Amino acid sequence: MTKAIVLVTGGAGFIGSNFIYYYLSAHPDHLVMNLDALTYAGNLNNLKAIESHPHYTFIKGDITDRVLVADIFSGKKGVGCPNLVVHFAAESHVDRSIQDSSPFVLSNVLGTQVLLDAAKKAWPNDTTNRFLHVSTDEVYGSLGATGFFNEETPLSPNSPYSASKAGSDLMVRAYFETHQFPAIITRCSNNYGPYQFPEKLIPLIINNILNEKPLPVYGQGLNVRDWLYVEDHCLALDTVLQKGQLGHVYNIGGHNEWKNIDIVHLLCDLIDQKLERKESSKRLITYVEDRKGHDLRYAIDASKMQQELGWTPRHTFETGISSTIDWYLSHLEWLSDVEKRAKNEC
Repeated sequence: MTKAIVLVTGGAGFIGSNFIYYYLSAHPDHLVMNLDALTYAGNLNNLKAIESHPHYTFIKGDITDRVLVADIFSGKKGVGCPNLVVHFAAESHVDRSIQDSSPFVLSNVLGTQVLLDAAKKAWPNDTTNRFLHVSTDEVYGSLGATGFFNEETPLSPNSPYSASKAGSDLMVRAYFETHQFPAIITRCSNNYGPYQFPEKLIPLIINNILNEKPLPVYGQGLNVRDWLYVEDHCLALDTVLQKGQLGHVYNIGGHNEWKNIDIVHLLCDLIDQKLERKESSKRLITYVEDRKGHDLRYAIDASKMQQELGWTPRHTFETGISSTIDWYLSHLEWLSDVEKRAKNEC
């Protein structure tokens, strides 16, 4: 790929910040613009190591701000018009969407449409540009004990969050079909790794074990998820950005299915071992009322990524989760700061 200006939306979040680190390392001559509204899950401390990088620019703002987004695509922010977009920005926590779905519709659906309109205007009939829309396997709904989601699986979202993501997916597809807009969609399984906001399962459990707080588990903890290490996801996204076919959907999975309760048990064992604790942290496990509309199982068939683009995960779950725990143990100040910020938001 020739030299590019890449607009990353939501780049101060978990996957976005990891992607920016990866991308600047993999493409040192490219320019990266990070547009983030810095809501509760956006944290500029995630990107502290590159805040003065000559090829990195941060822009604080909301993807629903039509004037700001238009200015970015017209080159008024001093970098030039982006010719690539990697669209992460989204409200993403299922529990919050159950409490109030409005921010999810605004950000995930309307925000995506604002970006599409600005990019369409700036990219007339130019298929060298690419708009990569990063979505989730949750748009497919729930699986039984067997089977896998593939790219042809009908969308059947069960939470307001996943419904809003399905809506944004369909908007992107419609722009490709109607306007021949150069878009690609990816749908990934559950990510884990550094910089993940501790309301998600793995960092929440890690943080609570470290502070000897209760470890909440929905229902009996039998819900199954496919886990993908965030570095593997970043490599997959870059691969799709460079080699993916316009108008296509690509499923990105980690080939690591785990029941939630087994994840919690594993984290207890590993952290107790690393901290040389004599009393098992499993005593902290607390079963709570199951989430409304809680999907039983997600599992992704990522064979299209492997067969067409040559991507497979580089990390096993065992190596990825050990590295993740080590990262949090060596970034206790980051965890403390995120907790304080979250309390201030409440």
